[in-house]
Amino acid sequence: MQLTNLPESWLGKPYYSLDAYLKQTFGEKIYRLSLDGGFSCPNRDGRLGTRGCTFCSAGGSGDFAADRRKDIPAQLSEARERIAAKTSAKHFIAYFQAYTNTYADISYLRTVFSEALSPAEIVALSIATRVDCLDDDVLQLLCELRDTFHKPVWVELGVQSTCDETLRRVRSGFAYSDCEDTIKRLCKYDIPSIVHLILGLPGETKEQMLHSVKQVCTLPIAGLKLQLLHILSGTDLAAEYAASPFPLFEMEEYCQFAVTCIEHVPPHIVLHRITGDGPKKLLLAPLWSGDKKRVLNRIHQVFRERNTRQGRFFEYS
Repeated sequence: MQLTNLPESWLGKPYYSLDAYLKQTFGEKIYRLSLDGGFSCPNRDGRLGTRGCTFCSAGGSGDFAADRRKDIPAQLSEARERIAAKTSAKHFIAYFQAYTNTYADISYLRTVFSEALSPAEIVALSIATRVDCLDDDVLQLLCELRDTFHKPVWVELGVQSTCDETLRRVRSGFAYSDCEDTIKRLCKYDIPSIVHLILGLPGETKEQMLHSVKQVCTLPIAGLKLQLLHILSGTDLAAEYAASPFPLFEMEEYCQFAVTCIEHVPPHIVLHRITGDGPKKLLLAPLWSGDKKRVLNRIHQVFRERNTRQGRFFEYS
């Protein structure tokens, strides 16, 4: 089967990448500026637990974010300066990444999100959070911000797996049914949701991982992030791995499996990530993941070798 007629919107790639979506939407390359709003997490402050998810670093998944001791305008300015050293990009997405970015009073959320949306060079707001920290007041605020600033507001959800046994093992503090409910509520408010899944969580088979991909794709999501499991220094997962090592993906195995997963993702869903590179100062394993460019090049090569594309095996119900 010769797969040559790729959608124009994919800009020549065998999948619908975030880069292609942003260029189609805004007419140019857009970069994300990772911010830290000083948030906590109910899985760290004692409401649900104190140690967080087993895989989560002390930075709350925001190891690449800006300095939380500085206000949002200062963080934006510094992040733009860092980007300017690499690119001439003029417009950006404000990305609240560290910890749970809707876990605060509405008044505080309104302040920090408004500060992030105010600059003309910011074209969208992306908010990473938990599925259990999005009550109706928060969703109404996000709609208010979207309509006031006339800029898209996205919500990124750390679902990680659709297997409740896995979610308990990694100490997520929620069940997959909570994820389904939250995604449907976001859709009701016309707020795009981007789901994060981790491939390689301990105890999961490839069949379970692929089931997670297929299952979340039946929900009204706008985007998907496929994240390779990283074992980071200082995490409970690192202690678990040191005490009793569990299988981790080898590079070739992961690249082949990532393509298989993408073959089952419907063509309209934007792939925001298909691998990941943990902070090198914390990364314990798998060390090959630190060379992100090499991994992406191999994934693209696998697409060519298998003559395949996103959605090739997606079955419409």
